[in-house]
Amino acid sequence: MTLSFKVSVRSSLNNLDKCGMAESGPTVESSEEEDFYDAPNSFPELYCEEETDTSLQSDYVPPPEITVLSVGQETVSFGIPLTDDSIKYKLELDYCCDTQRDSLIKDDSSTVEVEGLIPGTEYTFSITRIADNGNRSKATSLSVCTEPSPPVQIAVYQISSESLSLRWDLPPGEVESYVVTCCSDEEIVQEMTTDTNNLTLSGLRPGFRYSLQVSAKLRNGRKSEPAVTSAHTKTNLESLLEDLGLEQHYKEKLSLSTLLQIEERTITDNTAKCNSDLPWYFLNKLMMVNVTARNVKCTSASESNFGDPQLDLDNLIKSKTSGDTLNPLDVITALFLCSDGFVQQEMALKMSMCQFSVPLLLPDCDTKQCTLMLWAMRDIVKKHRPQSLSESKGFIEDRIVVSELPMISFVRLGECSLSKSEILNKLLSNSQQYHDTFVHRDMECGDSPRRISNGLAEISWYLPCGNKNMDIFSEPVAVANLRGDIASFETQFSFLCQTSAAVFVFFDSLNSDCELLMNQQHKAEIFLVGNHQSNCFSMDGLKKVANKLSLTNSNILLKTKHMNDADFIKNLRRTVSNVVQNSKMIMGIEQMADIAHELGIWVDEDCQECQSAKNNADAITAEIEDILKYKDAQLPLQGQIWKELSRLQKEEFRLRKVGSENIEKYKSDLQVEKEKLRKKQNSHDMSNAMTCFIQAISSPRTERSYFLKWLRMNLDNLSREKLSDLREQYKKKNQNAENKEEIKEIDRQLSNSSLGTEHFFREMGQIYEASLSLPETDPSRQQLQHLPKLCAGLMLDGFPLELVDGDASNIPLRWVSDVLSQLNDLVSPKNKILVVTVLGVQSTGKSTLLNTMFGVQFAVSSGRCTRGAFMLLIRVNDDVKKVLKCDYMVIIDTEGLKSPELAQLDNSHEHDNELATLVVGLSDITIINIAMENSTEMKDILQIVVHAFLRMKEVGKKPKCQFVHQNVSDVSAHDKNLRDRKLLLQQLNEMTQAAAKMEKKEENKSFTDVMEYSPDTGNWYVPGLWNGNPPMAPVNAGYSEAVYELKKNIIKMLSSGESTANNILEFTEWVKSLWNAVKHENFIFSFRNSLVADAYMKLCTEFNKWEWEFKKEMYTWVTAAETRISNFGTVAGKSETSNMSDFLTHLKSDAYIVLSKWETKILENLAKYFKQTEGHVYLVEAYREDFANSAKSLRREIEKSVINQLTTTADFREGMTKLDRIKEKHTKQLEERVHGLIEECRKKQVCMTDKELDEEFDLMWNNTLKELSPFEQKATDVIANVSHYLRTNLSHKGSHVCDLLSQKSLQECGLVAFTYTVEGFFKQCKHKLTKILHMKDHVAALQNIADRIITDCTQIMTEKMERKNNYHDTYIQEILHTIDERLQNSQKVKIEIQFEVPLKQHICGFAARQFQKMQEDFLRDNDPHRCLNQNKEKFRAGFKDVFYKRDQCQKKAEEFTERCLRPAVEHFVNRSLGPDIIGEMLTSEQFNTRIFLQYSILLDLLSKHDFKNYLSYICSYEEYVKKWIFEQIVEHFSNHSKTFEFEDRHVLSSIHSINKAINKAKTEKSDDLKTFVENICQQLCDKLVISQDALGAFLILNNAVQEQFAYWLTECVKDMAQTLVKKFKETSIQMKLKALHVKPQNELFTKVIGCGKQCPFCKAPCEAGGKEHTEHWTSLHRPEGLGEYRSLFSQKLVTSICSSRVISDRNFCCYATKNAPYPYKRYKDIFPDWKIPPDVSLQASDYWKYIMATFNKQFAKKYNAEPGDVPETWKKITRKQAEASLKESFNIK
Repeated sequence: MTLSFKVSVRSSLNNLDKCGMAESGPTVESSEEEDFYDAPNSFPELYCEEETDTSLQSDYVPPPEITVLSVGQETVSFGIPLTDDSIKYKLELDYCCDTQRDSLIKDDSSTVEVEGLIPGTEYTFSITRIADNGNRSKATSLSVCTEPSPPVQIAVYQISSESLSLRWDLPPGEVESYVVTCCSDEEIVQEMTTDTNNLTLSGLRPGFRYSLQVSAKLRNGRKSEPAVTSAHTKTNLESLLEDLGLEQHYKEKLSLSTLLQIEERTITDNTAKCNSDLPWYFLNKLMMVNVTARNVKCTSASESNFGDPQLDLDNLIKSKTSGDTLNPLDVITALFLCSDGFVQQEMALKMSMCQFSVPLLLPDCDTKQCTLMLWAMRDIVKKHRPQSLSESKGFIEDRIVVSELPMISFVRLGECSLSKSEILNKLLSNSQQYHDTFVHRDMECGDSPRRISNGLAEISWYLPCGNKNMDIFSEPVAVANLRGDIASFETQFSFLCQTSAAVFVFFDSLNSDCELLMNQQHKAEIFLVGNHQSNCFSMDGLKKVANKLSLTNSNILLKTKHMNDADFIKNLRRTVSNVVQNSKMIMGIEQMADIAHELGIWVDEDCQECQSAKNNADAITAEIEDILKYKDAQLPLQGQIWKELSRLQKEEFRLRKVGSENIEKYKSDLQVEKEKLRKKQNSHDMSNAMTCFIQAISSPRTERSYFLKWLRMNLDNLSREKLSDLREQYKKKNQNAENKEEIKEIDRQLSNSSLGTEHFFREMGQIYEASLSLPETDPSRQQLQHLPKLCAGLMLDGFPLELVDGDASNIPLRWVSDVLSQLNDLVSPKNKILVVTVLGVQSTGKSTLLNTMFGVQFAVSSGRCTRGAFMLLIRVNDDVKKVLKCDYMVIIDTEGLKSPELAQLDNSHEHDNELATLVVGLSDITIINIAMENSTEMKDILQIVVHAFLRMKEVGKKPKCQFVHQNVSDVSAHDKNLRDRKLLLQQLNEMTQAAAKMEKKEENKSFTDVMEYSPDTGNWYVPGLWNGNPPMAPVNAGYSEAVYELKKNIIKMLSSGESTANNILEFTEWVKSLWNAVKHENFIFSFRNSLVADAYMKLCTEFNKWEWEFKKEMYTWVTAAETRISNFGTVAGKSETSNMSDFLTHLKSDAYIVLSKWETKILENLAKYFKQTEGHVYLVEAYREDFANSAKSLRREIEKSVINQLTTTADFREGMTKLDRIKEKHTKQLEERVHGLIEECRKKQVCMTDKELDEEFDLMWNNTLKELSPFEQKATDVIANVSHYLRTNLSHKGSHVCDLLSQKSLQECGLVAFTYTVEGFFKQCKHKLTKILHMKDHVAALQNIADRIITDCTQIMTEKMERKNNYHDTYIQEILHTIDERLQNSQKVKIEIQFEVPLKQHICGFAARQFQKMQEDFLRDNDPHRCLNQNKEKFRAGFKDVFYKRDQCQKKAEEFTERCLRPAVEHFVNRSLGPDIIGEMLTSEQFNTRIFLQYSILLDLLSKHDFKNYLSYICSYEEYVKKWIFEQIVEHFSNHSKTFEFEDRHVLSSIHSINKAINKAKTEKSDDLKTFVENICQQLCDKLVISQDALGAFLILNNAVQEQFAYWLTECVKDMAQTLVKKFKETSIQMKLKALHVKPQNELFTKVIGCGKQCPFCKAPCEAGGKEHTEHWTSLHRPEGLGEYRSLFSQKLVTSICSSRVISDRNFCCYATKNAPYPYKRYKDIFPDWKIPPDVSLQASDYWKYIMATFNKQFAKKYNAEPGDVPETWKKITRKQAEASLKESFNIK
């Protein structure tokens, strides 16, 4: 430690203020200054000169002598010798610096320490002794600088391979600079000074550890202790990986799922902006097999001065150095090092397709270890034709790693001016087809320094095509290229020498020692390649080496001054060709692994997972000798048994071979056959191969991936070998026309000799499906339950799932759906998917197109044409999810349409149609691969595809498609093919018309009617795949770019879709429903999809909510309007007009406004509903118009009802107004007489007894009644009015009606029960015959209709009668409307006029008498004299009260409450309660839709299991449903709580209104009680209807005081509320329902019964939503025997179900067919408004089968028939299965 300080002694410091040192002048006097110099770790004693004053000797205090003992960063210690005298002193110490000032006092001590100082700061200290008497010594001053602090928080950042950066926090104190020292192995490497707190050290060595010291340096030159840290520079590999952003993948390897996921950078044209973009840019291009993938240059690095208008030649030559860019080989090497084995394999395969060289030995420059990339190249399969096969046109196809080929290696020794790689490219390319196989210095970025790829050995192959004029080498040859100097990579060089036929060593100068070339134990022949023109070329050195190696001229190639590149390459080719032809050194890459092991080179296949997987795969394939026999023995379940099962499944749906057999029995027999086949499958034990397979795929993820890859490659090798032999045999046999049978057998073997992993998965699916036929508790079944989850996990890993088994043309639906269900569980909630599919002719590159587009690997190898359909899952990255609104994309690859293999089969067209329909239905976008050159083939394909699109349009799907024309390479193709596109559209239109005709949807005239299509945007032209002649041709860059543009367009179309993506479970539903539908011959009428049903149910539910809101609003409005009409003209009435007609017109006008508002609201809701993207609303777009029409129909229906109610109520009110006036006049006269009588009695001035008063009152009453003018009400001639409306109703039916009506008067009609009889002898005989044969004939059908109509009309009459109103003409109009509606609904039976007229006469005659009686009762009850007599006792009581002057307040309040208010409140509650009950019931799920109502009723029937209930349901459907609804209401409200809640609310509302009215009336001036009461009534006129009779009676002789009356009235109202609440609680729900104005049971019945139409065959009710639907349908049809149908001759009940018959060739006959046989398949001709699709599944009708089987005898007995022949399978159906079938049929989750 070194110090520097200054000391001064002052003559007088007594005047120094302790806190004022700064003001006293300088702390150091220059005249007395002594300098002290640095002394390490020691401090000099300070010498202080003193001035002596003898005059102060006695008070003298000796000044302290100070020595600095130590100086720290924040402390200073002083040594102060003590004085000899005994006087005690204190020390006062003052110190300061520029930013700090302080002092302290201490006892005199030998040491003093000052703390809390600032490091690296100069302080001035002043120390004074002070005696006890206050005397002070002279001050001793000195300056001391504290030690500087070293820098803190030193951190190293931005470490690269050659540099690192330091930063630190500023230490306290006055630091001038920092000294940074960098050491390695205790030696100083660099020392630098900086005045900032950061520094970058460059020029360091990669991968070295450095010690770093940072010291702070003060202005006076003093340095702090150093702060020390250390850091490692990155290795070249670490540095490059960081530049590329791959450092995390060095340990966590890049996987295929990550690589293949769809992300923004894979669908945008953004070029690489920085180095971290380069790997992904390369990978994205490579996955799309784009030959420009190696052009890895950042945009920023390639910017130029292009377009600079200035002339600046200096700037022009200042280009960016190659060091600014990365070498493509470094990027490739880094990616291989950071990828797992499967990505490496995929990269190697794609690079090989691009004719790029592939890594053979992959170096790791950190570990100095290299790896033989055997696994990476395993999947490369190459085809070539050597000269020996050129005549036979044969070819050789094999995996490149097992192909034994001569390998020629090219290496470099020292520096070389020749570009080895460029020479190799020229060597391997002919003049017409140059290609950069190897990266060289003149390629883009090829001159950039290699950072990690030196030591990389690449390999490529030259493969001849068999054409002497084009082939460079006649035999195949492998070419290896080692990067870097072999002096640095001896291991790689040694490997190449031992595996190559020849090694070509490139050099410029050779060292005569040349130990490297001499010491190798090489088997290869050495060739020296030098550049004679090089400055450092030495001929002597070459001679010495040549002699040592015993080389001849043929082993030396020199490029001389007179030799150009072409000549040099020619010589080199000749030399290589000689080596290839003469060398016996041939070796496959697989064999090189042994040499690699000897040299310590790793082999990528050596990992444990790979080897274990290989052993498992080999164990399976080692057993295969004959593929056909192997499949029969080891994979037995998918053979003939599965094909037979598939045939039976389709036959169950198509019934082509049913003949005359009973359909249901035939289907039952098919089911039994299927069960036998499943038993046969289960009888097989699991084969060894399948046991090994399932165990292997149950292993950990990486191992199972290796296993499946090994197995696929092994099986491909076997199939390739087998197919090659068969093709040879086929070729030989085909030369002789007599070998037809043998050729046919070979052809069969060719079709069946393919064996791939899909066969093992197919077997696994069959094992699983067969196990499901076993009992649930069976151990065999339980052991296999994990298989779907296993397969789902593989799908997530990127393995395809076989969707359609191409061999059996079937989908194992249960297996596929369970796998997808498990997949959904694995990924939920991220389970949204979009589907892309390709369709086209076989071998037109569909799989290649998908592989290129998405980087996937569908099988495309020779002899492995796709069969069936495979689906593959690709993850969608988060940045694209927002655009696509999905989590995964599903890619479906299909077998080619018009396959030659299938063309010879009769059903090939059917097979193609099935496949096309399925995949188009599943797809969001379908790619159609077509070839314009073959117009016949194209027409066939277009017909199939258009058919599929038409079917999808009809079932609610909105497909999108893109037509891809391959092998069109001209840049002007799009314009030139305008004519072709027009031709295509023309053909599409023709195909659309043909398909529409077949599907009976002829409204579709053009392709654009089926889907959105534009010839300009819907067509894509893709050039040919290969750029040149294979096998040496790379993939055409134009192909990759065109496919990339197509991919971007597909993503764009998917992102702009209106509908949302399906989730996996919804996709599964589409698979099921589409496949079930394509099994039928008529797809459109057979299609039933649970998603469509679900979407329809949701639409119905929503529409029903809107409908009820509309109805409820109108109920409320009409109730209020009727209340106002009822109060019109009374004391309670408030109206601007006194004319009822004007008032009614005003109300009608208001009604129209409200109706229009609600109609508009519903239509707006409907439009809004169809705009949403959720809920699959697009699937029910076809029903949109039906529901819009239903909304308009609803408005018309409600409008008619409202206007009728208003008119009827107004007419009643007008009639009552006249009566009220009479009653009021009579009451007034009587009241005057009573008042007169009171006056007379009072004048007598005698006390009259009650008896005398009664006598006087009776006398007055009788006299007055005699004097009152009589009033006789005019009665309506009801019978005449009814007769008039009946004639009006029938007036348009023709003149014969008048004759029929005149035969019988209306009074004579309806007296006895209605019985329909026929006229004419023939008809009567026919009717009697049908009765004898127990057949249902036309007469019986009409009688049933009549009975139902009479019941409905009787119910209407009963409801009218219960209201006790006067007759109104709207009553009979309503009845006639009901009759017409019911007759119209009976569409199956022809309604004859001879039936309609008598029926209407019967009903109208009965109704007329009922309404006549109702009118008479009304007139009697409302006779004024009778009403007066009813109030006689009230008059008497009032007379006595007034006479005796009694207080009437309480009594009158009670009377007003009981007679006026209470009935009004009860009436209000009864009017309001009906809609409340309806609303509450509609919240129950069973009343949501008609579908759910049917399900609920049938489920309830099943739970009760009562034959009588079923009989009632079938024979009296409407009656049963009404009764069932009533029971549901009763059950729901049986505990009173809900109804009481409604009633309580309405009562409280009424009480609140009454109290409010009373309080309001109190505030208004009233002359008497009458005015007061009238004011109350007026306030209540909008809510309550107060009886005018009761009010009039109350006001008679009323002398109550207003205030007292108001008080008692309030109290009475309270009591009334309690009484009403109690009454409602005690009243049963049945009684309440009877009293309601709106009957909930009737309203609910009308709401859920819908159109009321029933299936014309089985009478199942229509379930379509809305009333104006154009098509009737029902979810579940039933055996026709339940509807009394029987066999004509056997009289047995029919067991056939119409949903089965409509797909058979059977006939039906009915009145509509004039009893002539008519095909069931063409039932639409007869019943065009009915849709009867086949059952959703074979189990869907189990419910009614179960009922038929259970109650067969009871139904037969009831119908006077014989029991039906119930199939055996029906008898096995359990109640649980019946319930399950209900759920399936009605789509109940």
